[in-house]
Amino acid sequence: MQPKTLCEELGVGPQLAPEQMQTLAEQGYKSVINCRPDGEQPGQPTSAELEAAAKAAGLGYAHVPTVPGKLGEEQIKGFDKALSELPQPVFSFCKTGMRASSLWALCRGPELGADEVVKKAADAGYDIAALKPRID
Repeated sequence: MQPKTLCEELGVGPQLAPEQMQTLAEQGYKSVINCRPDGEQPGQPTSAELEAAAKAAGLGYAHVPTVPGKLGEEQIKGFDKALSELPQPVFSFCKTGMRASSLWALCRGPELGADEVVKKAADAGYDIAALKPRID
C-alpha cells in the first residue's frame, strides 16, 4: 500500500484490509478515516472490523460513509470534523481514494483555494476538477 499525499495532514488511497492498519501506523499515520459505506462491495471489511484493527494498531478512527457521487453537507461536515479532531497525519480511504480526495477538497478548498486543492489532488492522481465550481 502506497498512500498518496494530498497535504501534510492527509494521505489517501484505496480500500484497506484490517491487517494493513499496523503498516499504516509504522508509516507514521496516527488516524484513519473510512469513507466507504458498509456493504458497498461483497467481501469488503466492515467499519467495525476496520475500527477494531485500527485501535489495535494504536490509530484513531472515524467512519464517514459516502456513496459515490453523493458528497452532501453531512459527509463534508463529518469529514471536516474527523480531520480536525483526529491525531495527524491521517490516512483516508474509499474504494479508490477519489471520494476521500473530493471530501478533503470540499473541506479545505475554501481556505486553500480551488486551484490549489485541484492541483494537489491531480498531483496525487485524482481528477477532481469538476468540483472546482462547488469549491469556489
